[in-house]
Amino acid sequence: MSYAWGHERRYNDFSTYIRKLFNERVQKISIHAGFTCPNRDGSKGTGGCTFCNNESFKPSYCQPAVSVSDQITKGISFFRARHPEAKFLAYFQAYTNTYGELSQLIDLYDEALTHSEVIGLIVGTRPDCLPPDVLDYFAALNKRTHVTIELGVESTSDITLNRVNRGHDFKSTRDAVTRLADMGISTGAHLILGLPGESREEMLMHASRISDLPINYLKVHQLQYVKGSQLGSAFLQNPENFRVFEVEEYVELVVDFLERVRPDIVMERFASQAPHNLLLAPKWGLKNFEFVRLVDKRLSERDTWQGKLY
Repeated sequence: MSYAWGHERRYNDFSTYIRKLFNERVQKISIHAGFTCPNRDGSKGTGGCTFCNNESFKPSYCQPAVSVSDQITKGISFFRARHPEAKFLAYFQAYTNTYGELSQLIDLYDEALTHSEVIGLIVGTRPDCLPPDVLDYFAALNKRTHVTIELGVESTSDITLNRVNRGHDFKSTRDAVTRLADMGISTGAHLILGLPGESREEMLMHASRISDLPINYLKVHQLQYVKGSQLGSAFLQNPENFRVFEVEEYVELVVDFLERVRPDIVMERFASQAPHNLLLAPKWGLKNFEFVRLVDKRLSERDTWQGKLY
């Protein structure tokens, strides 16, 4: 059976889509450009998101003391042995990568784009950190290279966003995605499933709400309790007060979630794995590709697919 996205896999997977888009293998190179966030520096709050420790998801070569060019060079050397034919997207990942003066942002993005093997940008940011001058810059840049803006949405519930000290509401997400779409800029969204206080029904409602927005890509992953985060510290003190997904439970949730996702949205990720030295829970011991196999298997067992209930 061929689905709406044109192949037999039961969801609209990122690897197939991105290879078709560029007609070659493309790998992301993560960059830490030394930014902060408005809920860290006092602009909208302090302490950052309660679940966050950026050390838990950035590669070892990705250090703010190293220049953007050097991070790209190190990142390419890291991937080159396995993927000698690949081209690369510079992924400004850590913290809020539009939170600065436009001239500073342009210098950093231009430094990445001058690398001969970089064919575009992915810029991770918050929906409340896209002022008009930055949007206008991205719209112009998008005419000469690939640009994707990845928004940390995390939840579609304002109650949850307030609970985790996010510093913005879901209306900010709707507004940002709409403005990006109106400018023709490719947009991704990131959600965390299992944030404190959210029921299973609320988590599934995220799929419907995010599908109402004109996004192109979606990442979801399970809540991880990590050292160095406020939530991690609270978990260590009273683990019995917090929900930790068993792997089978989370696979089932992902399948139910996928059924409600708009078919044309490209699914980039279902799960994440923080470094062993930082991860408190859940400790599944699975690589991402191993988790994806479990999702594929369960989709087949249930004879279901992305968007079946959309």
